[in-house]
Amino acid sequence: MRIGSRLYLLLFLLIIVLPDTAVLASGFFRVTKVIDGDTIVLADGRRVRYIGINAPELANESGPAERFGPEARDFNRKLVDREKVRLEFDREKHDQYGRVLAYVFLPDDTFVNAELVKSGNAYCVFRRPNTKYDSLLLQLQREAMAKKAGMWEKYPNEEGPFLGNCHSRRFHKMTCPFGGNTSAKNRIIFKTSYDAYLSGYSPCKRCFNPPQ
Repeated sequence: MRIGSRLYLLLFLLIIVLPDTAVLASGFFRVTKVIDGDTIVLADGRRVRYIGINAPELANESGPAERFGPEARDFNRKLVDREKVRLEFDREKHDQYGRVLAYVFLPDDTFVNAELVKSGNAYCVFRRPNTKYDSLLLQLQREAMAKKAGMWEKYPNEEGPFLGNCHSRRFHKMTCPFGGNTSAKNRIIFKTSYDAYLSGYSPCKRCFNPPQ
């Protein structure tokens, strides 16, 4: 068999036996599992956490499911399960759990992180240094809130006051010890929880227990 024929046969076998490897070479990655509304697993085993957003949690060892968690997971699944996705990175590429941090796009350039916010299945989370699309995501969140899309149709607008931290962009109940440690120069007061969300602040997970 001539060298050219051998190379052709080798390439053919690689495509048949290792289809996901061929996908990786093209810059796209196959999604093999959807963990929840903001986390997926790729064919190469990497776990990817979407940047700039947070979806309500499913039940886990830390506690029961948050309200709208299953809906967020299902929406994410419809978008990306078994699909090819492209990853776009920011300045920080991994979190403390070893997950890849990325903006995720489908082959038709659908911006998955943005679709979750736009549909009301996730809310914005400001986290330095990965802030590339924060302005876009916040604008989409405001539009989703105005339309009462997804979770915003039933998510309560709680009466405050609430204490916001201008540095972390988190907001807390006034009794939260973590909020209480906020320096005076970084403090801002919100009358309602919606005021905080509209300003691009996300809730402190330690003092807010989303309704079931």
